[in-house]
Amino acid sequence: MKLRTYFLIVPSLFAVLALSGCSTTGGKGGGDSLLSSPKLPASATFITALDGGIVGRTGLKLSDNDKQRALEAEYRALETAPLGQPVAWKGRNASGEVVAAAPYQVGSQNCRQYTHTITVDGKPTTARGAACRNDDGTWTPLE
Repeated sequence: MKLRTYFLIVPSLFAVLALSGCSTTGGKGGGDSLLSSPKLPASATFITALDGGIVGRTGLKLSDNDKQRALEAEYRALETAPLGQPVAWKGRNASGEVVAAAPYQVGSQNCRQYTHTITVDGKPTTARGAACRNDDGTWTPLE
C-alpha cells in the first residue's frame, strides 16, 4: 500500500470509529447526536483505555488537544500501522510520530512495543513502551 493511500484510509477508518458511537434515536427532546450526546464517541473508549499511553510517561506538559492527538496516533500505530511505519501527528504546540514494532503474543493477547517521539519547542523527547490488545479492541499499556 502506498504511503499516501495509507494516510487517506486511516483517518477515514478513525472517523468511522468515532461516528460509531453516535445514535440517531433517543429519549425526550429528540435524538442524540455526536454534538449533543452526553456519551463519548466510541473512539474515546479506545483512547481512554491507553491510560495516558507512553506520551503520559514523558513528563512533557502538553495541551489537552495535543495530548489527544498524540494518544490517537499511539492507538493508530498499535492497531493498524505496518511494522516500522511512522504514524505522525501535529498539534498546536507539539508534534510527534509513533512507530510500532512487530506484534507478538503474550498468552492469548496480541502485543506490540512502540516508540513515540514528541517534539516540543524544537526539542525531541523519545519514550518507549508496549501495550497489549484486549478482546474489546482496546489496548492496555504494560508497566
